[in-house]
Amino acid sequence: MLSPLESAALLLSLQVGLVSVAFSLPVGIAIAFLLARCDFPGKSLLNGIVHLPLVLPPVVVGFTLLILFGRNGPAGAWLYQVLGISFALNWKGAALAAAVMAFPLMVRAMRLSLENVDRRLEAAARTLGANRWRSFWTITLPLMAPGILTGAILAFARSFGEFGATITFVSNIPGETQTLPLALYTFTQVPGGDAAAWRLTLISVVVAMAALLVSELLARGIDRRIRGMS
Repeated sequence: MLSPLESAALLLSLQVGLVSVAFSLPVGIAIAFLLARCDFPGKSLLNGIVHLPLVLPPVVVGFTLLILFGRNGPAGAWLYQVLGISFALNWKGAALAAAVMAFPLMVRAMRLSLENVDRRLEAAARTLGANRWRSFWTITLPLMAPGILTGAILAFARSFGEFGATITFVSNIPGETQTLPLALYTFTQVPGGDAAAWRLTLISVVVAMAALLVSELLARGIDRRIRGMS
Protein backbone atom coordinates (compact mmCIF):
# COMPACT_ATOMS: atom_id res chain seq x y z
CA MET A 1 0.00 0.00 0.00
CA LEU A 2 1.23 3.46 -0.87
CA SER A 3 1.23 6.30 1.62
CA PRO A 4 -0.65 9.52 0.77
CA LEU A 5 2.66 11.18 -0.11
CA GLU A 6 3.64 8.34 -2.44
CA SER A 7 0.20 8.28 -4.07
CA ALA A 8 0.28 12.04 -4.62
CA ALA A 9 3.74 11.81 -6.21
CA LEU A 10 2.63 8.96 -8.49
CA LEU A 11 -0.52 10.77 -9.63
CA LEU A 12 1.41 14.00 -10.19
CA SER A 13 4.00 12.17 -12.30
CA LEU A 14 1.25 10.67 -14.44
CA GLN A 15 -0.35 14.10 -14.84
CA VAL A 16 2.96 15.75 -15.73
CA GLY A 17 3.79 13.03 -18.25
CA LEU A 18 0.43 13.16 -20.01
CA VAL A 19 0.27 16.97 -20.15
CA SER A 20 3.85 17.31 -21.38
CA VAL A 21 3.25 14.83 -24.20
CA ALA A 22 -0.13 16.31 -25.19
CA PHE A 23 1.24 19.83 -25.58
CA SER A 24 4.56 18.91 -27.20
CA LEU A 25 3.17 16.38 -29.70
CA PRO A 26 1.93 18.90 -32.35
CA VAL A 27 5.19 20.85 -32.08
CA GLY A 28 7.15 17.62 -32.35
CA ILE A 29 5.36 16.61 -35.56
CA ALA A 30 6.03 20.02 -37.10
CA ILE A 31 9.73 19.98 -36.13
CA ALA A 32 10.13 16.40 -37.36
CA PHE A 33 8.60 17.38 -40.70
CA LEU A 34 10.91 20.38 -41.03
CA LEU A 35 14.01 18.32 -40.27
CA ALA A 36 13.01 15.40 -42.50
CA ARG A 37 11.57 17.17 -45.52
CA CYS A 38 12.77 20.77 -45.67
CA ASP A 39 16.10 22.38 -46.49
CA PHE A 40 16.62 25.86 -45.08
CA PRO A 41 19.39 28.00 -43.61
CA GLY A 42 19.98 27.06 -39.99
CA LYS A 43 18.62 23.52 -40.29
CA SER A 44 21.69 22.05 -38.59
CA LEU A 45 21.39 24.64 -35.83
CA LEU A 46 17.72 23.76 -35.27
CA ASN A 47 18.58 20.07 -35.18
CA GLY A 48 21.28 20.78 -32.61
CA ILE A 49 18.96 22.85 -30.42
CA VAL A 50 16.27 20.16 -30.52
CA HIS A 51 18.71 17.45 -29.41
CA LEU A 52 20.63 19.62 -26.94
CA PRO A 53 18.73 18.33 -23.85
CA LEU A 54 20.07 14.84 -24.62
CA VAL A 55 23.67 15.92 -24.03
CA LEU A 56 23.32 18.78 -21.55
CA PRO A 57 23.21 18.07 -17.81
CA PRO A 58 19.53 18.22 -16.75
CA VAL A 59 20.46 20.80 -14.12
CA VAL A 60 21.61 23.15 -16.91
CA VAL A 61 18.27 22.72 -18.68
CA GLY A 62 16.40 23.38 -15.43
CA PHE A 63 18.44 26.50 -14.67
CA THR A 64 17.86 27.81 -18.21
CA LEU A 65 14.12 27.28 -17.82
CA LEU A 66 14.25 29.09 -14.48
CA ILE A 67 15.95 32.09 -16.08
CA LEU A 68 13.55 32.18 -19.04
CA PHE A 69 10.25 31.14 -17.46
CA GLY A 70 10.66 32.27 -13.87
CA ARG A 71 8.31 34.95 -12.63
CA ASN A 72 10.89 37.63 -13.51
CA GLY A 73 12.22 35.94 -16.65
CA PRO A 74 11.56 37.40 -20.12
CA ALA A 75 9.08 34.68 -21.13
CA GLY A 76 7.75 34.03 -17.64
CA ALA A 77 6.99 37.67 -16.89
CA TRP A 78 5.10 38.11 -20.17
CA LEU A 79 3.08 34.92 -19.71
CA TYR A 80 2.12 35.92 -16.18
CA GLN A 81 1.24 39.54 -16.97
CA VAL A 82 -0.62 38.89 -20.22
CA LEU A 83 -2.10 35.40 -19.80
CA GLY A 84 -1.93 34.89 -16.05
CA ILE A 85 0.16 31.71 -16.52
CA SER A 86 2.97 30.99 -14.10
CA PHE A 87 5.40 28.07 -14.38
CA ALA A 88 7.36 28.87 -11.25
CA LEU A 89 6.99 26.47 -8.30
CA ASN A 90 3.95 24.59 -9.61
CA TRP A 91 3.13 21.43 -11.56
CA LYS A 92 2.91 23.31 -14.88
CA GLY A 93 6.61 24.09 -14.56
CA ALA A 94 7.30 20.41 -13.90
CA ALA A 95 5.38 19.55 -17.07
CA LEU A 96 7.39 22.12 -19.05
CA ALA A 97 10.70 20.74 -17.76
CA ALA A 98 9.60 17.18 -18.56
CA ALA A 99 8.47 18.19 -22.06
CA VAL A 100 11.79 19.85 -22.85
CA MET A 101 13.81 16.86 -21.64
CA ALA A 102 11.64 14.36 -23.54
CA PHE A 103 11.28 16.38 -26.74
CA PRO A 104 14.41 15.04 -28.50
CA LEU A 105 13.23 11.43 -28.12
CA MET A 106 9.84 12.31 -29.53
CA VAL A 107 11.21 14.22 -32.52
CA ARG A 108 13.81 11.59 -33.34
CA ALA A 109 11.27 8.75 -33.45
CA MET A 110 8.88 10.73 -35.62
CA ARG A 111 11.62 11.97 -37.94
CA LEU A 112 12.91 8.44 -38.57
CA SER A 113 9.38 7.24 -39.28
CA LEU A 114 8.74 10.13 -41.66
CA GLU A 115 11.97 9.52 -43.56
CA ASN A 116 10.80 5.95 -44.25
CA VAL A 117 7.51 7.08 -45.80
CA ASP A 118 7.43 6.38 -49.53
CA ARG A 119 7.14 9.81 -51.10
CA ARG A 120 5.81 8.26 -54.30
CA LEU A 121 2.52 7.65 -52.49
CA GLU A 122 2.26 11.35 -51.70
CA ALA A 123 3.07 12.22 -55.31
CA ALA A 124 0.38 9.82 -56.51
CA ALA A 125 -2.17 11.46 -54.20
CA ARG A 126 -1.31 14.89 -55.57
CA THR A 127 -1.67 13.68 -59.17
CA LEU A 128 -5.19 12.56 -58.22
CA GLY A 129 -6.07 16.08 -57.10
CA ALA A 130 -5.11 16.17 -53.44
CA ASN A 131 -3.31 19.33 -52.33
CA ARG A 132 -0.29 19.20 -50.03
CA TRP A 133 -2.33 19.52 -46.81
CA ARG A 134 -4.77 16.79 -47.79
CA SER A 135 -1.91 14.56 -48.89
CA PHE A 136 -0.21 15.12 -45.53
CA TRP A 137 -3.34 14.34 -43.48
CA THR A 138 -4.48 11.34 -45.50
CA ILE A 139 -1.19 9.78 -46.60
CA THR A 140 1.84 11.03 -44.70
CA LEU A 141 0.44 11.27 -41.19
CA PRO A 142 -1.13 7.75 -41.15
CA LEU A 143 2.06 6.22 -42.57
CA MET A 144 4.21 7.86 -39.90
CA ALA A 145 1.77 6.79 -37.15
CA PRO A 146 4.17 4.16 -35.71
CA GLY A 147 6.80 6.84 -35.20
CA ILE A 148 4.31 9.25 -33.65
CA LEU A 149 3.07 6.59 -31.28
CA THR A 150 6.56 5.44 -30.37
CA GLY A 151 7.73 9.01 -29.83
CA ALA A 152 4.73 9.86 -27.65
CA ILE A 153 5.15 6.81 -25.42
CA LEU A 154 8.91 7.22 -25.09
CA ALA A 155 8.40 10.89 -24.27
CA PHE A 156 5.85 9.94 -21.60
CA ALA A 157 8.25 7.45 -20.04
CA ARG A 158 11.04 10.06 -20.07
CA SER A 159 8.74 12.70 -18.61
CA PHE A 160 7.58 10.29 -15.91
CA GLY A 161 11.16 9.80 -14.75
CA GLU A 162 12.45 13.36 -15.12
CA PHE A 163 14.41 14.58 -12.08
CA GLY A 164 17.27 17.03 -12.57
CA ALA A 165 15.60 19.74 -14.62
CA THR A 166 12.43 19.53 -12.53
CA ILE A 167 14.04 19.97 -9.13
CA THR A 168 16.18 22.83 -10.44
CA PHE A 169 13.29 24.66 -12.09
CA VAL A 170 10.36 24.16 -9.71
CA SER A 171 11.99 22.75 -6.56
CA ASN A 172 10.66 19.79 -4.56
CA ILE A 173 7.32 20.78 -3.05
CA PRO A 174 5.14 17.91 -1.77
CA GLY A 175 1.73 17.90 -3.43
CA GLU A 176 2.69 20.57 -5.96
CA THR A 177 5.95 19.76 -7.77
CA GLN A 178 7.11 16.58 -6.02
CA THR A 179 6.89 13.99 -8.77
CA LEU A 180 7.74 10.34 -8.21
CA PRO A 181 11.52 10.69 -8.81
CA LEU A 182 11.66 13.66 -6.45
CA ALA A 183 9.70 11.77 -3.79
CA LEU A 184 12.08 8.82 -4.18
CA TYR A 185 15.03 11.16 -3.69
CA THR A 186 13.39 12.60 -0.58
CA PHE A 187 12.86 9.15 0.93
CA THR A 188 16.52 8.27 0.40
CA GLN A 189 17.48 11.28 2.50
CA VAL A 190 15.40 10.46 5.60
CA PRO A 191 15.85 7.66 8.15
CA GLY A 192 13.45 4.77 7.61
CA GLY A 193 12.61 5.79 4.06
CA ASP A 194 14.14 2.75 2.39
CA ALA A 195 10.86 0.83 2.11
CA ALA A 196 9.08 3.75 0.42
CA ALA A 197 12.08 4.33 -1.86
CA TRP A 198 12.00 0.68 -2.94
CA ARG A 199 8.27 0.88 -3.68
CA LEU A 200 8.71 3.97 -5.83
CA THR A 201 11.71 2.39 -7.57
CA LEU A 202 9.64 -0.67 -8.43
CA ILE A 203 6.81 1.52 -9.75
CA SER A 204 9.26 3.48 -11.91
CA VAL A 205 10.71 0.31 -13.41
CA VAL A 206 7.26 -1.16 -14.09
CA VAL A 207 5.97 2.02 -15.74
CA ALA A 208 9.09 2.43 -17.88
CA MET A 209 9.08 -1.22 -18.99
CA ALA A 210 5.34 -1.12 -19.69
CA ALA A 211 5.77 2.01 -21.81
CA LEU A 212 8.53 0.37 -23.87
CA LEU A 213 6.53 -2.83 -24.39
CA VAL A 214 3.32 -1.02 -25.29
CA SER A 215 5.22 1.22 -27.69
CA GLU A 216 6.76 -1.77 -29.44
CA LEU A 217 3.52 -3.75 -29.64
CA LEU A 218 1.39 -0.88 -30.88
CA ALA A 219 3.99 0.21 -33.40
CA ARG A 220 4.17 -3.32 -34.80
CA GLY A 221 0.39 -3.53 -34.97
CA ILE A 222 0.09 -0.25 -36.85
CA ASP A 223 2.93 -1.24 -39.18
CA ARG A 224 1.25 -4.55 -40.01
CA ARG A 225 -2.03 -2.77 -40.65
CA ILE A 226 -0.39 -0.26 -42.97
CA ARG A 227 1.42 -3.03 -44.86
CA GLY A 228 -1.85 -4.91 -45.22
CA MET A 229 -3.54 -1.87 -46.72
CA SER A 230 -0.73 -1.18 -49.19
